[in-house]
Amino acid sequence: MPTRFTIVCDDGRAREIRRLARKFDLTEEEVLRQLVELGLENLDEEAPASR
Repeated sequence: MPTRFTIVCDDGRAREIRRLARKFDLTEEEVLRQLVELGLENLDEEAPASR
């Protein structure tokens, strides 16, 4: 079952999220989901091999 989270960001970041949503014809929720996914993938790539 999916879990929902809430994010609070400043006005500038919110504008960036809305701009990306319009540019790629996505919902703001989908933009945020993809940004989180990319960030987590980036963390996984940077993680030490001993993990």
